Amino acid sequence: MTPAEHLSVPVYPFAVWIMAAFDPGLIGVSAFLGWKADQFGKLIVAAIAGFAVAVLFSWAVTAIGIPWPAPISHDGPTFFPVRIVAAFVWALVGYGVRRVARSRGA
Repeated sequence: MTPAEHLSVPVYPFAVWIMAAFDPGLIGVSAFLGWKADQFGKLIVAAIAGFAVAVLFSWAVTAIGIPWPAPISHDGPTFFPVRIVAAFVWALVGYGVRRVARSRGA
């Protein structure tokens, strides 16, 4: 085995990256916590909490053997950077939707 073969990183299709960003647990928790945030700075906390809960939930569901759109396992890709950025974006969406809803008097 050559050093180049030893250091090669598996390349996953873009659809797998999208599944990590559109994890239903990640969307639900991050958007809900973003909705509840009353200051922009709290979105970082909402994103971290949403990421942590979603990763633990996805790992538990995958460990049980239930099919999940974005599984986390020891032999599959986890895409933590993609999940962290997606958690912040979904928290920002929840925060923005609430601000728009409040400004319209809903």
